[in-house]
Parts: sequence; structure tokens; C-alpha cells
Amino acid sequence: MPRLQLGDWVDDGVNWLVDHMSWLFDAIKTVVEGMYDGINTVLTAPEPLLLAGILAVLAWWLRGLVAGALAFAGFALIDSLDLWDRAMSTLSLVLVATVIALVISVPIGIWAARSKAVSTAVRPVLDLLQTMPSMVLLIPAILFFGMGVPAGVVATLIFALAPGVRMTELGIRQVDADLVEAAEAFGTTPRNTLLRVQLPLALPTIMAGVNQVIMLGLSMVVIAGMVGTGGLGGAVNEAIGQLDIGLGFEAGLGIVVLAIYLDRVTGALGAQISPLGRRAAAKARAAGTTKAWNYRPRPSVAVAGVAILALVAGGMGVFGSTSRTAEATAGNIGQGKKISIGYIPWDEGIASTYLWKELLEQRGFDVTTTQYTAGPLYTGLATGQIDFQTDSWLPVTHAEYWKKYGKQLDDLGKWYGPTSLEISVPSYVKGVESMEDLKGKASTFKGKIIGIEPSAGMMGLLKDKVLKEYGLEGEYEVVDGSTPAMLAELKRAYAKKEPIAVTLWSPHWAYSDFDLTKLKDPKVAWGEGDGVHTLSRKGFAKENPEVGRWLEDFSMTEEQLTGLEAQIQKAGKGKEPEAVRTWLKENPGLVDKLVPVAESQGKSEAAAAE
Repeated sequence: MPRLQLGDWVDDGVNWLVDHMSWLFDAIKTVVEGMYDGINTVLTAPEPLLLAGILAVLAWWLRGLVAGALAFAGFALIDSLDLWDRAMSTLSLVLVATVIALVISVPIGIWAARSKAVSTAVRPVLDLLQTMPSMVLLIPAILFFGMGVPAGVVATLIFALAPGVRMTELGIRQVDADLVEAAEAFGTTPRNTLLRVQLPLALPTIMAGVNQVIMLGLSMVVIAGMVGTGGLGGAVNEAIGQLDIGLGFEAGLGIVVLAIYLDRVTGALGAQISPLGRRAAAKARAAGTTKAWNYRPRPSVAVAGVAILALVAGGMGVFGSTSRTAEATAGNIGQGKKISIGYIPWDEGIASTYLWKELLEQRGFDVTTTQYTAGPLYTGLATGQIDFQTDSWLPVTHAEYWKKYGKQLDDLGKWYGPTSLEISVPSYVKGVESMEDLKGKASTFKGKIIGIEPSAGMMGLLKDKVLKEYGLEGEYEVVDGSTPAMLAELKRAYAKKEPIAVTLWSPHWAYSDFDLTKLKDPKVAWGEGDGVHTLSRKGFAKENPEVGRWLEDFSMTEEQLTGLEAQIQKAGKGKEPEAVRTWLKENPGLVDKLVPVAESQGKSEAAAAE
């Protein structure tokens, strides 16, 4: 049976949309970014504990004293974990996605409830949205909106759209038909029947739909972190890429706190604004059955509580000073200009990225670093949303990415090389010294070669060429994973003296920590070796000539690179900046060598600082 070229048709359709509808995507992107920036600014303006108090008062008003106390404790925990800004970023993203999803889904749900034809047409679309793997939604989102918040918001709202439509339609259809007929018999217009009868009675069900939209949005946040949305999802993505259990648990706990709070608050809000819910609350107050810990203040009391918190915070200076003075330092070339660096969680990439972050910050730039897999990283560079990255292996390993995006990038040169890609085994595995020696020994390694990120160029090269060259196809399975997962598997097997074959490259600190054998490549299937290049978005060096010159002149010896990697490993995950500073102190004069400042400029800025 001939193959149906559905994927090609979809690619052609997406390419047509990108070419002809970019104006629409740019407009949507502007609206989404504006909404996100506005909400995030509001949420991050007050000090964390002040906002925690405001959110706790809201929970107290809606659910009672115990709920308010637990809400405050939960947000205080987030602040104590140093995840407040990330949590507010996540909350902003979810709120934006929820608002847009409800603006779309509620009218469609109302329309579907009033028309069987619309309901029939909408149902398969909703089925598709709910069953499509959520990660698939990120692909067109990246192509249409680029990296960052807009792509994450759009993918999130599409994923969360279906419950809003379904629950709105269900709520309206469940309203007693006799009530609707009675309203119509008294001459009520269809519009007033909807607004005054159907929607008020359907509110509990609609609010359940709102709750589900929010919960699905939060579940999508982690996946959206893969495209650079930041927030708690970005933290989880970093933890996965670096196999950092502690960071993953903390970020996951932050998401749990947000999820529980939003779930309880939206559930209580549905009961508070629906006629039946207000009637039940009034009966409970009249009967005097409300317990002290379930007491809910009236709205005026809640507003007064928020006002008191704001006044107390203002009197104590909790909001902080609004005026900020930039530190005047010698060589302050950047003057606070923002630069974004992307990186793949490979050791040389982490080391060089955090090195450049420290160097540029010492020269007055405001630098942000974001972890990506290879595909999104190159897409972000090509679309201009990432300024540069320092870990491109050319001409072999990342050849496919260069072929696809090379015309949209600038190569600022090789800073290390040559490198080598290889399969390595522990030295206690005897009789395996070459790729040819793997033939017929699959049972020794359980038929597996432990790999790294599936988007890594060496993984494609291994699967498509190297195994074929040595006749190993079908005998070995290449296990996709991540660099930290591969290293953890190597460490586990090494401790037990078990045979294992892993994908590695040189230079890598693993060769100093483990006694490993690099399997020879007599057929040169891996290629002659790469250089590690710095790639930037088109025009970055022209816009930033000083930084461009520094990057073009950048180079590291193997001793320097492995020493920096070892220092980062010694410091531990999450302490990369401290490790870089320690390493630079151990290498005096290196900062001025890597990012030199013109003597006249240094003197003039030093005089200005005085």
C-alpha cells in the first residue's frame, strides 16, 4: 500500500501559513506578550510576603480561615525556596492562557449548546485537541511565534481549550427545560433567557470547566518550559536536563502549591457567584452552623484586610526603593544592555556559557542564560530570540542544523578543537577496544548503547551512519535520554563493575573520573573531528562590535576547559556562577585577556566613577 504523505502536506501547510500569515502571528504575539508582561509586572511589584498575604486574604474570603493560613504558608514556602519570581512567571503564563482560552471556549460552548450542528462539528475537533500529545503542539507554536512566552501561552491555551467548551455546553444543556420555557412564555428574549436564566444556573458547571482549564494549563507549563518560557516549567526542564533531583522536586512542589491554590479558589469562587451557592451560604450563616475556622469574612472585610497589608508594607518599606543606581565599574561597556545566551546541557556548553555570563556581567551587560535541547536552541538563534550560543559542533555533529539554519546565523569562529565523538566502555570490559569488537557481543551489553538527548547531532550520526558502517544495526538499540542520565547510568554500572557502552566525546571530565576505553573508529564513521564554534543570530556582532570581537578571539585550551568543568562539578548543580568566579580567581589576568577593555576607555570610565 502506498504511503500517505500526510506529514508532507502538513509541512507544506505550515510553511504557507508562516510565509503568508506572519502578520497575524506577529499581532497575536504582541497581544500575548503585552498581557503577560502586564500581569507579571503586577505580580512581581510587591514583596513576596505581601503578595502572599493578599492571596491568603482572598483564600480566607472564599474558603475560610484555615484555607487562608495554608495559602500563606504555601506561598511563603515558595519564597523560601528562592522560586518566587519563577512561580509568578508561571502564574502569569497560566492566567494569560486561561483568560484567552475562556474568551474563545465559553462563546463556542454557548453556541454549541444552542445548535446541534455546531456541537456535532466541534466535538471531533475537541477530541483531537484532548488526545493529541501535548508536546506536538509546541512544534507549530515555535514556528509561528518563535521561542519564549508566546509559544508557551498558545500551546497551553490550545491544550486547555476543550474542557471550557465542553463544560459550558454541558452546563447550559443541563438547565431545566421547564425554566427556559417559563421564561420564554413570559416574553423573555432569547438573549435575556441566556443571560438571566441559563448562564446563572449553569455557573457551577462552567466554573468546573474553568477549573479544568487552569489545571490543564498548569500541567502544560512544564512541557512549555522546553521552549524557553522560564518559570517553574523552565526549572523542571533544567532539572531534567541536568538530572538535578533537588531542583526538580522544589520546582515541582512550587507547581503543586499553585495548582492546589488555584483549584480551591476557583472551586469556591464558583459557589460564591452562583445563585444556589450564595443561597446555601446565607442559610448556613442564618443557622449559625459556621465554625470559627471556616468563617469567611464579607467582601468589605477582605478589601480592608488587603488595604491594611498594603499600608503596613508601605510603612515598613516592604515595596523597596523605586530608584536604582547602577554600579559604576571600570570597563562598564554594556551599560546594562541585555544579552541572551542559550545552551545545551553538555558540560562544555554549561562551562563556556556561565563563563561568558560572568565575563559579560563584569563588563556591564545584563545577561540571561536559558537551557534548551538542540532543536529549539537553533530555532531560537535563527529567529533572533537568542543572541548567541557557544556549543556548536561543526562541521559534523550539528551539520543538519547548520544546513537548515546556517543562512540565518553568523559563525563567530571555533574556540576549541579538534574534538572527537566515540562509544566508550569501562576498561574492565576486556576484548572490546574497537567499534568492530562490538559485533556479536550484544548480550554482554544487554543489546543497548546508552545515548544522550535524541536531538543531539551525534545521536543521529550514530543511528544513521555509525551502526550501519560496522554492521551493528538490529543488534544494538540506541537508548535516547540525556547527558546527565547517561552519566548516572555509567556511574551506576561502573560501581557494580557491569559492562556498559555509552556515547561520549572528548574532551569530557568523565575520562578523568572513570577508567574508560575509547573504542577505535578504523572506518572513520564518526568523522575527522569537530571544532566547538560560537554561533550568533544574524547581525549580533555588528550590533555589538565589542562583544563580537571578544567572541571571535575566544579560545580555551584543554587544560582550561577541563579545569573549569571540574570546578563546576565540584561546586555542584545550581552553583555554576560561583564555580566560574572561583576558577577565574585561580586564573588571574584571564578576564582582561578574554574581554579586554581599551586603555583610554578604562581610564575615562574610572574617572567618571570617581
